[in-house]
Amino acid sequence: MNSALSSPSSIGWSFDFGSGRELTAAVSSFLDALGSPPQLLALGEPTHGEPAFPNLRNRIFEALVDHGFRSIALESDCVAALEVDAFVHGEGGTLDSATARGFSHGFGQLPANRDLVAWMRAHNDPRPAEERLAFYGFDAPLEMTRAPSPRPYLEHLHSYLADHLASGSLLHDRGEIEQLLGDDERWSDPAALLDAAKSVGGASEATALRVIAGDMLTALLMQAPRLVAASSLGDWHSAEVRGRTALGLLRYHAEASRTAPRAERTSRMLGIRDALMADNLRAIRAREQHRGATLVFAHNRHLQRHPSTWRFAGMDLEWFSAGAIMATLLGERYVYIAGSLGARTALGLGTPPADTFEGALQEATHGHALFDARRLGAALDAEGRDHHARTDVSADQGFFPLDAATLWHCDAILHVPFSAAGQDTVDEAPTAAELAARILELSDVTCVEADERSGAPETSWGDRFFFVGPDRRMPFATIVEHDTPRFDEASRLDRPGVFRLNFELGRDGFKSELGYAPAEFADRSSSIDFARLDEVLPHPAYGTQGWACILNPSARRLPDGDRLLAHAHRRAMGRHQRSGRC
Repeated sequence: MNSALSSPSSIGWSFDFGSGRELTAAVSSFLDALGSPPQLLALGEPTHGEPAFPNLRNRIFEALVDHGFRSIALESDCVAALEVDAFVHGEGGTLDSATARGFSHGFGQLPANRDLVAWMRAHNDPRPAEERLAFYGFDAPLEMTRAPSPRPYLEHLHSYLADHLASGSLLHDRGEIEQLLGDDERWSDPAALLDAAKSVGGASEATALRVIAGDMLTALLMQAPRLVAASSLGDWHSAEVRGRTALGLLRYHAEASRTAPRAERTSRMLGIRDALMADNLRAIRAREQHRGATLVFAHNRHLQRHPSTWRFAGMDLEWFSAGAIMATLLGERYVYIAGSLGARTALGLGTPPADTFEGALQEATHGHALFDARRLGAALDAEGRDHHARTDVSADQGFFPLDAATLWHCDAILHVPFSAAGQDTVDEAPTAAELAARILELSDVTCVEADERSGAPETSWGDRFFFVGPDRRMPFATIVEHDTPRFDEASRLDRPGVFRLNFELGRDGFKSELGYAPAEFADRSSSIDFARLDEVLPHPAYGTQGWACILNPSARRLPDGDRLLAHAHRRAMGRHQRSGRC
């Protein structure tokens, strides 16, 4: 082995996860090695939901604050994040409400994000305004399978302008906007993102709304002195974020309406989303440039300098990420640290082969390490072995391995050799496959998995149905990983890695667990957030039939899951015995 790889200190900085002092020293050494201080320091993760990276991000941010950083921006809805920022500035609300409403993509349920928000609030409380830390989201309110109506963002901006400007000074009235918007469902229809013909984005009403959004943003800027004097700079920024979000959504819908080959169309939509992210990052830097630098945290594919690629659903996709755009605009003031993961049992990710990039990093250190990319690349070249991206991964893992392009276009690599419960993780949550194996240990249980041969619709392929005995009419439990369009979408199972464990409790069991009878479910459903992770909830579609569910049960929630599964299994066994089939 080459001596440089044998000596991690010559190509980077090793640290123990439990040692804050070692991590702080690694961060300080890395910053000292840069030619100039960054404005944006981007920290990537190779997959969402792996706790090691957001936990390390929190500790890195704490170290960066000592180097003058005053803000952090996460891959989360930029408008929702305003609620988190208000909380960390002590402007009311609770930690629970801030994390529940201030994150998108289900990220508010991640313990590390809750820890980050709590720490920022505690840090800010005794400090003057100019020294307080700011929290931002830099994503648009988009998911892979849906894009919402621009209504709430247009209405907020219009109300702000109307409240503080003279009557008649606006070019457009509220009624005109509402008429053009029409029903929200035509905007949020998931089919619109799959079929250009079903998208409203190319309609004359959508075109008119883009003009109106632009006109209102122009008025917002033109009248900024009057508006800020009549309200506050914070209120002005809040309206500006919503205005840009509305215009971005309208542009995204317009792209969805374009007819093009599937891969080209999908690539362009991914590119629009990252362009909106970049626009948000530019706005963040404009606001923070006189206070200090910003830490940015997101998936590697949104932060890397080189073109992003993705083999997805039979398509070869390519687009420029937000990182590629910001690196072009900021030059050396944009610094990118790529996240790398060696092994993770919960992901089904084993020890990386020695001839992969992760394998080389595993050999170079026995613990966590921050590698200088330039020195690491030189060491790998000097070693004389060919390295390649690991191929022992599958699309459903949501994991993107290191490749040569990432290595040569990043400034550093943060490598986590393995992730184990009690160390980098808060909880070792069971996977859907592990839960399925757990259910199959119950007496006389069989599992039917929906696939093409079973005649099930494609949207349910991979979902699991558990039965007692040979009767296949009614499962007692299911594990589903997909939304059913127009029927069962409230759990937002389109989020990466999210699945739902369902169990049939019956009327009495449902009432005992949830505190009310299934017959009352319909009246209560509007107040329930069915997308919340790790909580016993009524089933969004079958609550009236006595079904309940848990999304992504954690290790701490597993005893509740086992108890409810046992109850559902006993009911199924009773039905089986009464039918005389035992």
